[in-house]
Amino acid sequence: MSTSLVILAAGQGTRMQSDLPKVLHRLAGAPLLHHAMRSGAALEPERTVVVAGHGADRVEAAAREADPDVTVVLQAEQKGTAHAVQQAQLALDGAGGDVIVLYGDTPLIRPETLGAMKEARANHAVVVLGFEAANPGRYGRLVMDGDTLERIVEFKDATDEERSITFCNSGVICAESDLLFDLIEEVGNDNASGEYYLTDIIGLARGRGLSVTAVACEESETLGVNSRADLAASEAAFQARARLAAMDDGVTLEAPDTVVFAFDTYLGRDAIIEPYVVFGLGVTVETGARIRAFSHLEGCHVSRGAVVGPYARLRPGTELAEDVRVGNFVEIKNGVLDTGSKVNHLTYIGDASIGAGSNIGAGTITCNYDGVFKHRTEIGAGVFIGSNTMLVAPVKVGDEAMTGSGSVITSDVPPGALALGRAKQVNKPGLARRMMEKLRAAKRKLSERES
Repeated sequence: MSTSLVILAAGQGTRMQSDLPKVLHRLAGAPLLHHAMRSGAALEPERTVVVAGHGADRVEAAAREADPDVTVVLQAEQKGTAHAVQQAQLALDGAGGDVIVLYGDTPLIRPETLGAMKEARANHAVVVLGFEAANPGRYGRLVMDGDTLERIVEFKDATDEERSITFCNSGVICAESDLLFDLIEEVGNDNASGEYYLTDIIGLARGRGLSVTAVACEESETLGVNSRADLAASEAAFQARARLAAMDDGVTLEAPDTVVFAFDTYLGRDAIIEPYVVFGLGVTVETGARIRAFSHLEGCHVSRGAVVGPYARLRPGTELAEDVRVGNFVEIKNGVLDTGSKVNHLTYIGDASIGAGSNIGAGTITCNYDGVFKHRTEIGAGVFIGSNTMLVAPVKVGDEAMTGSGSVITSDVPPGALALGRAKQVNKPGLARRMMEKLRAAKRKLSERES
């Protein structure tokens, strides 16, 4: 049976104390909304509908960034979760199958958990996701009778006996599409908040004699983000999960608690990650590569056998082929380095390509920006770039060419040529001593006047 997703993302999130819609605050480099969308995407949904409200234009733009085929609908007035889901009804017309309702501010639900809900739906009309809460607080309580979920009671409306229940509601629900919207039509707002609760469909379904159950997950999956403290707690939970997953996949993390992952970091088996490495979005590190300590990577690809760092920065558009060496205090942006090339010290490579087996000396800079436009530097295979060379783009250095240390290269260098672009050295005998004596004398006179 097909599945569609409805992701509720209309809340302002006043406790965040922010002008940014709550679901657009970032966790592991990506908006909270993207996390919910990715979890649901694992089910290969027929349709995905995001219900937006506060900051709807920005929410829609973010949703389309993650999935260009998403449908975004507006909940102009926030009248509760049932009312929010109802806004998606027209967008799901004709879809059939099941609907899973997710929340854009609950980023840690695993695809496997949603799969378990789908399996349970085969035998029940409605399935709710629940969790055993260490501290139930103000969560809604799931009132069970064996495997049957009798009803969900909001904390505000619960009796003392019901508040003693520790099996709590995550808000995530799976039901057949037509049934879901039929039940929502019957939901009223006679409650302490005057809102239309989606949870009320449980009692309505039971009133029709339909089977309703709850699937349990780990409490950590249900962490919702309502404040900056919640966001920090979710970040910590995400990082802990990502580190364990990487090690389970055969990655060596020498000091796991110091490594920071992004939403989409991919590390191959037998990669080695040293302490205090930060991964931004869009990083792939292949099998057997080594990322040394205090390096920062984003938007880049590191092939097998490559070594990066320590203290290196790889920026978007960087491609390192096999066995490349990028050393300490090297920054590369939009640079392609072919097999076995080396950039070992104190160098900036921007908008450039470097051929196989080339060596870039310490202090080299590709001067890629003229104040208005970016320009490209092309370095061939087997090239030796002398230390402290300035390559003023656009410029090409041919295969097996060489530049002298301290050169400023402004013209193309033919293959096999040695390029020297520096002023002739002139020595002035004794001039250094005379200059220093003159300066010291001037300093003494100044001190005497001031005293």
